Amino acid sequence: MLSSALIAREPITPVEKYGQLRIEGTTILGENNEVVQLAGMSFFWSQWIGKYYNASCVDWLVNDWKCSVVRAAMAVAPDGYSTKPERERRKVEKVVDEAIKQGIYVVIDFHEHRAENFVEEAKTFFSAMAQKYGNYPNVIYEIYNEPLKVSWNKVVKPYSEEVIKTIRQYDPDNIIVCGTPNWSQDVDEAALDPIEGSNIAYALHFYAGTHKEWLIEKADKAIEKGLCLFVTEYGTTEANGDGAVYEKEIRMWYDWMDKNHISHCNWSIADKKESSAVLVPGASRKGGWSEKQIKPSGKLVQAELLKKHEEMFK
Repeated sequence: MLSSALIAREPITPVEKYGQLRIEGTTILGENNEVVQLAGMSFFWSQWIGKYYNASCVDWLVNDWKCSVVRAAMAVAPDGYSTKPERERRKVEKVVDEAIKQGIYVVIDFHEHRAENFVEEAKTFFSAMAQKYGNYPNVIYEIYNEPLKVSWNKVVKPYSEEVIKTIRQYDPDNIIVCGTPNWSQDVDEAALDPIEGSNIAYALHFYAGTHKEWLIEKADKAIEKGLCLFVTEYGTTEANGDGAVYEKEIRMWYDWMDKNHISHCNWSIADKKESSAVLVPGASRKGGWSEKQIKPSGKLVQAELLKKHEEMFK
């Protein structure tokens, strides 16, 4: 008779495979020191297209799109958490609860361009999230989506340190992703004066039609200085979310992210009339999308996610 050790089943979910994540140097590692590269989808601004923030949609993204991570982009303003906190928090919790159930990772994103104007709201929100979910290895906190053209040292870093301190009161371990100036592009600026503490990553956002080799060069400088980057949002289109799908450029970015083991979430699960929204208008809020309901950008990204899943569990 085979011993239980010999017949133990292989891990079937990303969290079963990697468990508690941590950052060493520029790399995310799993519990057994495996290099981790997560790949998945970001939901759209929660106050505008919140219908996909539900368990059935998360299930479809896990089972059909093979996401190892999803990102709940909780809007703060306008008409978001800053004025309707309970409504927006409930949307996030639906996504987080189902992500935990499905065994994938989930980014809890404070989706705001001027988060320094909402410090107390951020501390209240992340305090609640850390107390509720801090014991789950699934959770990743993104505390500032995309700062505008503001100072890292004078604006973004002080804000980040305040919010990190709040989270760490309740969750000492899970990864925290900090936004960087200029729509989370100036990671090289953050690298000159990084935040002290463990398990801190930095957001790098790009849109393949707008951000070319010059942004990769900036990112390489940040990596050379020891920053761990996480592409919590990227698009296959131009930065306005529309226009053509830049297949050649996105494959350049995929190659670069693979080379550096950088995790990424695509923008976005939405049925808006723009190229970066992966669904056609009217696509079901619960998933089950046919091939005809997925736009060209969605098909390209879905193929990449399926490939990443196969590599993760080969």
